[in-house]
Amino acid sequence: MIVSKYFVEFIFYSFLGWVWESIYCTAKQKQWQDRGFLFGPICPIYGSSVVGLMLIFEILGKFGIHAETVPVWLLFAGCMIGSAFMEFFTSWVLEKRFHARWWDYSELPLNIQGRIALPVSIGFGLAGVAIIRYLVPAVSRMHGLVPELAYEILAILLAGLAGADLALTEASLSSLLDTIEAYKSEFNERAEKTYAAVSDMPGTLKNAEQRLKSSAAGYVEKLTFMQRHILLNIASFSKNPQETGFFAGIDRHPGKRLKDALMSRKRRSGDSHAETDAEA
Repeated sequence: MIVSKYFVEFIFYSFLGWVWESIYCTAKQKQWQDRGFLFGPICPIYGSSVVGLMLIFEILGKFGIHAETVPVWLLFAGCMIGSAFMEFFTSWVLEKRFHARWWDYSELPLNIQGRIALPVSIGFGLAGVAIIRYLVPAVSRMHGLVPELAYEILAILLAGLAGADLALTEASLSSLLDTIEAYKSEFNERAEKTYAAVSDMPGTLKNAEQRLKSSAAGYVEKLTFMQRHILLNIASFSKNPQETGFFAGIDRHPGKRLKDALMSRKRRSGDSHAETDAEA
């Protein structure tokens, strides 16, 4: 029962995190943003953080220390530091595994490697206080209304869905990385030829850039729906420091070029739908 309860709450708070991320990014970008590392409507980093805090306070409760008795400033500091650690660690793991970042705070003040930033950590600290002081107790009071068997069944169903989602995401990401590598090879080959010919033909560079855009658009058309979802949610790509060839000297990673092409395709599709609605 205890494990099932915590897992259900992990999914619940992961879903709330996804809702917050999607609403915030949608308001910021002024178009719908389906946020998250996974395909389903959950952001596990939020669920892990909240459940982790719940477990910590459950242990501390055995020593007479409860969330409602901890000074607000201390609770805020703990949530802020804890969220910063979770963000930094998760960002580092994802980048090591997939050579990409799902968030990048490089443009924010007081950031560390673009993985965490003080303004963001302060925001999470404040949110943590509200969640631990008010939301968690409210949810906990509902446990008595739900039969234990319902928790067990729900936990099994959610675990199956989450496991399938994780497997699908892993497979799609691996395939997406292979696509980026294939595009990178083609990009290098075309770029090196362009560099060699540009001094003799002034118009070559402009024409080559257009061909590279067309090539990127061609690769985007071959992506699956899941791969497009993942690509749109990646904030930045890692450049291999040992990269050789023309690619080592460019500013835009091939993955970024593919994302730009996908976003351009999405904008054109939106404009097309708008024109159709206007005509109707």
